[in-house]
Amino acid sequence: MAALLEFEAVSAAYNGAIAALNGVSLRVEEGDFAALLGANGAGKTTLLKAASNLLPAERGRITAGHIRFEGRDVTESSPGAHIRAGLVPVLEGRRLFKSLSIEENLVTGAVGRGFGRRGVAEGLELVYDLFPRLKQRRRSVAGLTSGGEQQMAAIGRGLMAKPRLFVLDEPSMGLAPLVVAEIFAALERLNRETGLTLLVAEQNSAVALRHARHATVIENGRSTLSGPAQELAARPEIRDSYLGGHAA
Repeated sequence: MAALLEFEAVSAAYNGAIAALNGVSLRVEEGDFAALLGANGAGKTTLLKAASNLLPAERGRITAGHIRFEGRDVTESSPGAHIRAGLVPVLEGRRLFKSLSIEENLVTGAVGRGFGRRGVAEGLELVYDLFPRLKQRRRSVAGLTSGGEQQMAAIGRGLMAKPRLFVLDEPSMGLAPLVVAEIFAALERLNRETGLTLLVAEQNSAVALRHARHATVIENGRSTLSGPAQELAARPEIRDSYLGGHAA
């Protein structure tokens, strides 16, 4: 049975020479919550950008292997076409329109998919139920809100596009532990209650393994270990390298 997203022996490079990935293989089944673990510079971001065909914009390209979304090679479609097909990325860095309000930012996610008033209203209801503080701050200028609120808004804007596969890069970066816990609990709830498929790249391995169902470890551009998240969390090498010597 074909996976919703499949990486098959994928290698990638920047500027034709700088190797970033070397033979990475990974399957994300429909309905899964998959975590991609690894240190900074391991290749996680490159892998996620490759899935959305964003590498060419950064002078990067896939040099070997294949990535398929719903059985189709991802390089055959533009990033915009992928979003319209349901592969929606939330890139690292809380990329919002800083001068717009929180709600205006959210609405752009639905408009980008071509949704009308009904789609916008349904999306806002979902996002505000998931992140109540965004409803309280909906009229606030996004650039004047906290880092946690901006990250929630970035995730919310992605959800407004009604993804089939939601791809997030380092959602915990720079955030307080309580905010990180709130965001991952919301993602787990989405997966559990709606069946949304998630692929999340995350340096905070403890929180990722606590909430995800499956995980893959990336080291130096290679996939080195993969399996159920609970089993990986119990392995001594994972505890020592990523969890500070104790299980999450």
